[in-house]
Amino acid sequence: MTTLVYSHAACLDHRPGPGHPESPARLKAVLRALRTPEFAALEWRDAPLGTREQLLLIHDQEFVDEVSDVAPTEGTVPLDGGDTVMSPGSWEAVMRCVGAACAGVDAVMNREATKVFCATRPCGHHAEAGRAMGFCIFNQAAIAAAYAYEVHRLERIAVVDFDVHHGNGTQDSFFDRPEMFYASTHQAAFYPGTGAQSETGVADNIVNVPLPRGCDSALFRARVAAEILPALEYFDPELIIISAGFDAHYLDPLAGLNLKDDDFRWITDELVRIAEAGCNGRIVSILEGGYSLEGLASGCAAHVRALMG
Repeated sequence: MTTLVYSHAACLDHRPGPGHPESPARLKAVLRALRTPEFAALEWRDAPLGTREQLLLIHDQEFVDEVSDVAPTEGTVPLDGGDTVMSPGSWEAVMRCVGAACAGVDAVMNREATKVFCATRPCGHHAEAGRAMGFCIFNQAAIAAAYAYEVHRLERIAVVDFDVHHGNGTQDSFFDRPEMFYASTHQAAFYPGTGAQSETGVADNIVNVPLPRGCDSALFRARVAAEILPALEYFDPELIIISAGFDAHYLDPLAGLNLKDDDFRWITDELVRIAEAGCNGRIVSILEGGYSLEGLASGCAAHVRALMG
């Protein structure tokens, strides 16, 4: 069955400012990598605009109104002291992110595809119910999971996050919800400071795998195979959502893990295997971080290659 990619030109119009790592060049690098003959079988769709109703599945009304109200028509507005910045194009960009994630859920549930990749920005997994942070305004992965629960009546939804940073916002949203599973690999003692193994959720539905600086392929794969994959299989999800960050790549300038392209292919293959066995192959993957343009492009290509099978 077709693998879909949702993207939109508006996601290039989120411009946090000169020198900011979360730049439009990131998405341009991903699109160049996927617009090659090897990926000709992908079906591309424009990301629709998300809705306020979708935002409110995870975020507080007061926070949504605040972000909407401060969205500038010129210049930039910082939301968290400078890391997370809105420009005139940011509101539409982030609403396309949310729209892509929810449309991806619709597509796999309606059997238009089994695998979806959302080539959108900005990233989302740090955004909490009432707080933007870490380059993230709204949390599209958590929203997609809540949307699958509320609209498609799924009873068990999993998010697996291999970004180098812990997705504190997703964990917070899921911590007291036993129908939601969150697993994360991330560099330990690193931003945002959450993600200890002791953080396990109300029903052992949170699995954190903090990795030491310098972690290589062998340790990454061993920890994922021993700690995340068995827990995910036991949870038996009806849908897997991936927070697909590529800043654990050895080329990334902002972090200290040493993963290679083939590690992103490997973990994606494992998630595809579990999805094929337990949830009719349904996966929605959402782009998160990655700040080496070369590492982001090659890691993302390896990931999408595995999604395509």
